[in-house]
Amino acid sequence: MTPAELSHTVLHAVRRAVDEGELSVTVPERAVVAPPGPGGCGDYATNIALQLARPAGRPPRDVAEILRARLLGEQRFTDVVVTGPGFLNLSLRGTASVGLVEEILRRGRRYGHATNGFSGTAVRLRCPAEVRAVVVADTLARVLRSQGDFVRVECEGRPAPEWESVLGADVTTRGPRIADQDVTTQGPRIADRDVTTRGPRLADQDVTLRPVPAPGDPLPLGRDAGRWALLHPAAHDRPRIPGDHLVQRESNPLFRVRYAHARTRALLRNAADLGFHPEPGPVSEAEALVAALGDHPRVLAATATHHTPDRLARHLVIVADAAMPLLPAVLPLGEEKPSAAHRARLALAEAAGTVLAGGLSLLGIDAPDHL
Repeated sequence: MTPAELSHTVLHAVRRAVDEGELSVTVPERAVVAPPGPGGCGDYATNIALQLARPAGRPPRDVAEILRARLLGEQRFTDVVVTGPGFLNLSLRGTASVGLVEEILRRGRRYGHATNGFSGTAVRLRCPAEVRAVVVADTLARVLRSQGDFVRVECEGRPAPEWESVLGADVTTRGPRIADQDVTTQGPRIADRDVTTRGPRLADQDVTLRPVPAPGDPLPLGRDAGRWALLHPAAHDRPRIPGDHLVQRESNPLFRVRYAHARTRALLRNAADLGFHPEPGPVSEAEALVAALGDHPRVLAATATHHTPDRLARHLVIVADAAMPLLPAVLPLGEEKPSAAHRARLALAEAAGTVLAGGLSLLGIDAPDHL
């Protein structure tokens, strides 16, 4: 079950409580559902009871208990627990991962991207002519476009040509055209529209990016490791150049992410040789991975909203680390025949690899099938 589906389920419980007279509130358009924070439990948590407490004129925990009774009736939950001032913690049944895996495999690398076309927002990203700022701007442009925004990037100076030829950072010093975006709307196609021309003006967000500059030249690291070195630290942290970004061992987060992806691809090849293919189904003891995969759309939206590509990079490390314990159990051992459990684990592994590949692509980093 995806966070969006969980949000719909929570809102349905609110609507039932209102219809039955237990709550007197306006049903909100959205319920925020995310992995539980410190002190929480289960697979997901929501603060909807805290949100409704004031308009309902009730303590948050009272509101939470009203909603808990209705959510416990949903077959998709094994338990609903109220913690803290009124957080609802949701534990999913094993079959809840089936819909999520099906969605990921259906949407492929575009899982978590906007599905409604143009969002109605045009964003102008400004950055100094400094290598980290340029790579961050290029990456944010990719993420913002994945969420349906028009984006143009303007550099305050002339970027070094190697930043594009080696690091793949595509920015322009020309303005004020929207940079190479193809979004189809109900009207005529408006890719590359000049926002200063006549006609309806697109809503602009003007964002200036000034991350802490790189202390050294990332070009010797090459495109993938160079971009990761600049993007993985938070904007206020100084990147480690050269660091251990080229070392193939567990201490290197980039290696862990790309290795986990390559392992999922190898498993698909090996399974095909054994004559079986992925088939979504319930998988036990994979709650952390399912939660991380379900959180991917929220992470992309937060990365776009807060202009923090490091958030996406860290999320990919979480997905990779959660996937690794599953992978040894995907293929049958010895004379064991492939079962429904093997096919379900293979589908979940493929979904994890898909999310890793899609996230790396947005960071401008390759996801090789062999490593």
